[in-house]
Amino acid sequence: MKWNVKHCAVTESTNIDARQGSHGDVFTADLQTAGRGRLDHKWHSRAGMNLLFSAVFDVSDLGPEVVATFPLVVGLAVAKALSGKIEGVAVKWPNDIWAKGRKICGILCERNGENVIAGVGVNVKETSFPAEIRDRSTSLALEGAGGDFLEPSGVLAAILGELHPLYEKWKVSGFSCIRAELASFDALKGREISVLAVDGDEKPLGGICGGICEDGALDVGGEKVWAGEAHVIL
Repeated sequence: MKWNVKHCAVTESTNIDARQGSHGDVFTADLQTAGRGRLDHKWHSRAGMNLLFSAVFDVSDLGPEVVATFPLVVGLAVAKALSGKIEGVAVKWPNDIWAKGRKICGILCERNGENVIAGVGVNVKETSFPAEIRDRSTSLALEGAGGDFLEPSGVLAAILGELHPLYEKWKVSGFSCIRAELASFDALKGREISVLAVDGDEKPLGGICGGICEDGALDVGGEKVWAGEAHVIL
């Protein structure tokens, strides 16, 4: 797969830029003025400190139930890229990457016509975070990464190198073909968690996490959850 990387110094959002892109286009920026994560959470990043990119993938021949699992495909690619450089890398369903229990990466996938846009933010050089997220955030620099992994461009190359073959496998064989490998990075399986659904439910669902199911849902105490924000209790 040939990647077409398009970089700019400042943009509103790389996901917005990617809406004009096509399969294989990758939009990067040093700074986003309106960066956001899932559930419209703000994404904090100082200029030039971190990796901010959005990649465009063709999903024209895939059903919505398959496309819904793509954030986990992207998560696995990021986890594989980072795991050789730092310790304690894990995928937190549905769209975060942890390092030793702290968030190091966020993923936001959005459907755009026949494409899906995978927006990824990785904390690379950042060593100072806003007070409200300081205790639960980390970066490659703080986790002791070195060499190319202290530069956003090096991290981008590593992630794209993992993402291409995983995308091809997933597109041909579906989510089940990567599920076993993803399970080896699962941050929630076996832990007591609560999940607050995104559809307005006020009462969270809680229980022991049984892991990620074959359809990408999360097993919470024997019940499937397809969307929500998970919190670890124990």
